[in-house]
Amino acid sequence: MFFEPLAGFRHVTVSDRRTAVDFADAMKVLVDDLYPSADQITVVLDNLNTHTKASLYKSFSPREAKRIADRLIFEFTPKRGSWLNMAESEFSVLSRQCLNRRIADQETLTAEIKAWYEERNKKTVVSVWQFKVDDARIKLAHLYPIIKNTI
Repeated sequence: MFFEPLAGFRHVTVSDRRTAVDFADAMKVLVDDLYPSADQITVVLDNLNTHTKASLYKSFSPREAKRIADRLIFEFTPKRGSWLNMAESEFSVLSRQCLNRRIADQETLTAEIKAWYEERNKKTVVSVWQFKVDDARIKLAHLYPIIKNTI
């Protein structure tokens, strides 16, 4: 799922699995189709093993992989903080509004999800989520490394 929270834009691709090739194909769509005029695109990702620029080189020629990689800036959520990824919140909405029933096949699933995200995009459903650094240090203390000074 691609989700631009303040613009109220999302795009979802359905695939059989979550492979490096699937990820690379999605990044190509992001760069070439969704944001073709952007010089740089910041992508917030969880720490799935396929979420690397190396996946681009598994899927495309070195020249094409570099072209795509040069336009992408990857930022990763903390390992135990995937809920910080705004797309996770949007997945929750997708699950409640669209995936709350049995869907017979991938073709129907793809059509249903596309109808869902196109409707949300049409309504420009935004997500304004703010978390100040001071709040993070208190609420997320367990995610920060503990450094013991032995000197």
